[in-house]
Amino acid sequence: MRNAGLIMLLTGLLAFFYCSVRLSELEPMAAEASLGDYLHNDAGRFELGRYAAGGVGMIGLLLALFPKGR
Repeated sequence: MRNAGLIMLLTGLLAFFYCSVRLSELEPMAAEASLGDYLHNDAGRFELGRYAAGGVGMIGLLLALFPKGR
């Protein structure tokens, strides 16, 4: 599980930085936008992609640090 955790951690980090770079090139979303608006806009998709990549990276970190549970 440690190897899978390290792969997930690396993938999450790379995806997070990729989405951050792409997001910096796009027009920002309005503050009052709903979740449906995020899915129909490129900036919103990359914003949600950053959150998903962060989640994958955190799960990978946990798997790398605690491969056999407690």
